[in-house]
Amino acid sequence: MTLAEALALPRGEAARLACRRAAEWADPALFLHLRPEAEVVAEAASATGPLAGVPFVVKDNIAVAGLPMTAACPDFAHVPAEDAPAVARLRAAGAVVLGKVNLDQFATGLNGTRSPHGTPRNARDPALIPGGSSSGSASAVAAGIVPFSLGTDTAGSGRVPAMAQGLVGLKPSLGLVPTRGLVPACRSLDCVSVFAHTVADAAAVLEHLAGPDAEDPYSRPPPPHWRAQEAAPPAWTLAVPHEDQLVFDSGAEEFAAVVARAGALGARVVRVDIAPFLDVARRLYDGAWVAERTSALRQRVTERPDTLHPITRAILQGGLSRLAVDAFDDFHAAAGARLLARRLFATADALLLPTAPGIPSVAAMLADPVALNSRLGTYTNFVNLCDLAALAVPAGAGVTLVGPAFSEGRLAGLGAALLGESLPDRPLAPGEAELFCIGAHMAGLPLNHQVTALGGRFLRAARTAPQYRLHDLGSRPGMLRGAPGAAIAGEVWALPEAAIGALLAQVPPPLGFGRVSLEDGTAPLGFLAEAAGVEGAADVTALGGWRAVLAAR
Repeated sequence: MTLAEALALPRGEAARLACRRAAEWADPALFLHLRPEAEVVAEAASATGPLAGVPFVVKDNIAVAGLPMTAACPDFAHVPAEDAPAVARLRAAGAVVLGKVNLDQFATGLNGTRSPHGTPRNARDPALIPGGSSSGSASAVAAGIVPFSLGTDTAGSGRVPAMAQGLVGLKPSLGLVPTRGLVPACRSLDCVSVFAHTVADAAAVLEHLAGPDAEDPYSRPPPPHWRAQEAAPPAWTLAVPHEDQLVFDSGAEEFAAVVARAGALGARVVRVDIAPFLDVARRLYDGAWVAERTSALRQRVTERPDTLHPITRAILQGGLSRLAVDAFDDFHAAAGARLLARRLFATADALLLPTAPGIPSVAAMLADPVALNSRLGTYTNFVNLCDLAALAVPAGAGVTLVGPAFSEGRLAGLGAALLGESLPDRPLAPGEAELFCIGAHMAGLPLNHQVTALGGRFLRAARTAPQYRLHDLGSRPGMLRGAPGAAIAGEVWALPEAAIGALLAQVPPPLGFGRVSLEDGTAPLGFLAEAAGVEGAADVTALGGWRAVLAAR
């Protein structure tokens, strides 16, 4: 069930269908609390808003008012008096909570088997782990019970289950979605995540979740004109690890096929060294951040350790012996990895990774629970430590696109392109203007960063009305209205109106901005040249655009 399918049903019917499918799925390890059907359907039938009547489930470490919260530890059970902000925002949009679902206890694990309530069934292959710690959140969506769910993601818990069950797993930037009302795992690294069947659905849910919370010290506002989804540009740079840094239990050929598909879609693939990322990833469970996990549950670890799952208990007890002096080695390593990230994303639009080396069977995981769980985090553990955003998509055996903080819109466009999925058009926001680019400011070309650094986002490819001449000025083109004219190819970008002047200040003469007539009848601002500035320059109008000029060279 997708969002569109749920919204197309008569009000209340999507909730009724979800209740029926939950009963038919009949997995005793999935729901830790399932609301009565009559109650859910009545709430859905009277709901209003853009998500009116759409059912969803919530990982049982996120507060839902009036429903028990256990974090998969029965002794921890209590009933919150208010919704976590993430839940409250979805309910305000009309969505309806179906119930609370299972997880690796206290969100400690990436596999889904660390719960006293059992292991939720993997909807794709019951022999395989469902992924964790957001096991139930993924299974409920993959089984077709609900269109989307809320999970959490500290070390990969919103991405590994997506790979395991063929879903989209969206891990937002730190602080973009408030974590107040969440039982902490590593409070400084925790995120509320989204599982859905499509990139568009995950992004649509994020649009309702995102925004600061004045009561959450880790919350932060997104930049002006942030978007949860943007169109993929026709050219982009994709970073991929060196071959010797890629490890697979399965899926190597599928990953190579995804890289090839990205190239066919317009990506320039560059191989990069991710050794600092891999190093800091290992430190998440071997270093200072284990102590942060322990601090959230210190009293339970020291006074009631028998209430914890054996593996969870062993991990959390390990945090009691960590030394503060060693923590600084970890902090310095994380700073080095963040420096690599800044340099990488100064030239690359995204980093493409396998979501995990592979998905083991339940039997294998139970036989070797620590080593196999650690292996699952090979490519996920470092992301929050480096303050990055990530989107797991079911391309190949499962891949993840990683980008800088608040790059969710860009990742959505690229992820949708890899899946062959169309995103809905997003009109200009208040305070945005269209800019028609014809040369080095287009996607993938040397000056595009001047546009994106100012908040620009790709809208569409376009051509001028057949009224323009194009000239080759060497490193850039010069276009002016002239006869006989031709249609010149370019790209329409959205740019904050306040940034137009800042971009123009970086444009040397004889170029400037003026109104450009496009073949669709619109006339946005665009790059034009002074007539005197193109005298003696080669006329390349016949090639039809700057990309063709570059190709001809």
